[in-house]
Amino acid sequence: MPPLIIITIILVVLLLFYLILFRPWQLRWGATNDEIKRSMPGDDIVAEPSFNATRAVSINAPAETIYPWIVQMGVGRAGWYSYDLLDNLGRPSAEVILPAHQNRQIGDVVPMSPDGKQGMWVKDFSNNKWMLWWDKIGENSWVWEIYAEGEAHSRLVTRVRVKYRWFSPTILFNLLIEFCDIIMMRKCMLGIKRRAETMARLQVTVPFLVGF
Repeated sequence: MPPLIIITIILVVLLLFYLILFRPWQLRWGATNDEIKRSMPGDDIVAEPSFNATRAVSINAPAETIYPWIVQMGVGRAGWYSYDLLDNLGRPSAEVILPAHQNRQIGDVVPMSPDGKQGMWVKDFSNNKWMLWWDKIGENSWVWEIYAEGEAHSRLVTRVRVKYRWFSPTILFNLLIEFCDIIMMRKCMLGIKRRAETMARLQVTVPFLVGF
């Protein structure tokens, strides 16, 4: 069989695997059916997303212990609690709450590049409940929301909605990011879980309120 045909068959099989098995799994990692169907802040920003992922994780900690870890995220801040070599210039993500990065305001940048010019921006938030980021042009939104499950247990749910420009030169980059997104996001959410649960076990009180 000619090599070109073999390569084509392999690519088709991989594409089918991604579309039929991997993509549906990664778009809802950890989330329940109710969480996927539930409306979240910012759903109206990207009306017809090409990529719509809702992920969730249970955390044995109250919302006020989880929320500060989200507030301080970003390159040059606390990092992303993920694979630091890939998304934080090799700098270890913070293992403690950083008071200097707790005063988030609407319009602040969430840096994703060393110079702080590339990233997302804070669209809105409700202290200890949710924080919404967006790209300012309505093609990308990212929200984090915390639901209480008792006094010391919570669900952390995040939703990313992206509208692709299919005929743009950036589409290949978008598709690569989509494929790798779950790898980074899963590590990030488990990183928040570990840090928040450690803080809760140590009974550390966080005296910082976003917006004050």
